[in-house]
This record gives sequence, structure tokens and C-alpha cells, in this order.
Amino acid sequence: MADAVNKEAEGRLTLLGLHVSPFALRVRMALDLKGLSYEYVEQDLFHKSDLLLTSNPVHKKVPVLIHNGKPICESLVVLEYLEEVWPGPPGTGTGAAILPADPYGRAVARFWAAYIDGKLFPAWVDVMKAATEEERAEKVKETHAAVLNLEKAFAEITSSNGGGNDDGAAAGFFGGDSVGYLDLALGCSLPWFGALRAMFGVEVIDVAQAPLLAAWAERFAETAVAKEVLPEPDQAVAYAKKIQAYWASAASAKK
Repeated sequence: MADAVNKEAEGRLTLLGLHVSPFALRVRMALDLKGLSYEYVEQDLFHKSDLLLTSNPVHKKVPVLIHNGKPICESLVVLEYLEEVWPGPPGTGTGAAILPADPYGRAVARFWAAYIDGKLFPAWVDVMKAATEEERAEKVKETHAAVLNLEKAFAEITSSNGGGNDDGAAAGFFGGDSVGYLDLALGCSLPWFGALRAMFGVEVIDVAQAPLLAAWAERFAETAVAKEVLPEPDQAVAYAKKIQAYWASAASAKK
């Protein structure tokens, strides 16, 4: 983890998470980028703790960041909270800034982060939930359609950031030369994309369809924060099988 900022300045931070939750993972990566020291408390979502239920009584899910006894819920909300309390930039004792500096850039980042959670995430989860190969193929199409929109967004955002190679191709990260808000929003799902590849032979970010994002995914996976926080795909596979067993049991109970 990056060097911690002064603990008196940051207060006490506790993160309730799950080791394979993409939403918890994006918060863990943001905390590391900010250089913040925190206590991590792993949760069992099949047997939810009293702490989780009292900290997030509305959704009853992770992640929850507890700052000086006050809970902040929903991962994108947590990322913005971290940016407001510890805005950066490097050299100020508050770690890296993760949101663009200008209001329009922030609005664009928020839009596409909401798109990732509202369109891409449900689509790839439905690939796992599909009961038949025909249904799975349809969900893969929906997933690829969402990825293609993100491919276009990546090209536009990195171009506006001044990114690009000599041949004009986009390069770097959504955040420019360094990892930012959108990189965390999408990069947190990479272990699960690996799990879908292992379980079903599904390539979520297909290099033939989305070459810019495929290259981005390789770069992101090699960053220090990704290597430190993201689990291996086999951990996601193991948890996916637990979820599938739960879904099957719930479906049988309804019959």
C-alpha cells in the first residue's frame, strides 16, 4: 500500500468488503491511490454481519466505507467522497486525484461510470445467470454492445486528454497518463472477465472488436494498484460457482 497520510488528518477508516466484489475492489484501489491507511473487514454476503446491516440498512451490501464512525455506501459515491475529502494532487499528502480537474471532464466520467454499472455490469452478470446456451449467447451480445460503446468513449476521452500515439491511436488510461475514476470503475471487473473466459470461453473485451480497450486492460492489469488489489480470476470463478448454486437453489424453491 502507498505510504499512509497522517492518521490524525485522515481519521479512522474502515472498509467493509468482499475479496471478489468489483465494487469493493474499486474502493480498495482508490484508497491505495490516495495513500490512505484503512482497516479492511471481509464480509460474508451469505451470512451478513450486524455491522454491515447497521451500516448499510437500505441495500445491505458492500462496499461500505466507515469514516470516523459514519458510513458511506455505494462504490461510486465512496470514490467521489474520497476525492472531496482527499482531493490531491500528489505532493499534498492526500494522494492522487482520481477525477478530472474540469467540470465537463468530471461529468463525462460520471456518465460513463454510471453506464458501466447500469449496462455493462448487468449484461456480464446475466452471462453467468443464463440457463441455456441460446440465452447466454444473447447476453454476450448485450455485453459486447456495451463494450463497443465504451471503446468509442475511450477513444474520445483519451483524445481530449491529449493522449495518443504518433499514429493517432488512443493510448494511456481514461484518466490520462495515470489511473483515474473511470479506470477504477471498469478495471475492478477484470478478474470477473477472466472468470467468464475460464467458465464459458467468453471474451468480454474482444481484441478484434475493441482493440483500444483490450490494450487498456493489459496496461491497467500491470499497474501497481491492480497488482496489489485485484484477485486472480480463479478466485472469481470459485465465488461465481457459489453464486450459481445459490441462484439454482432459489429457483428450485420457487417451483
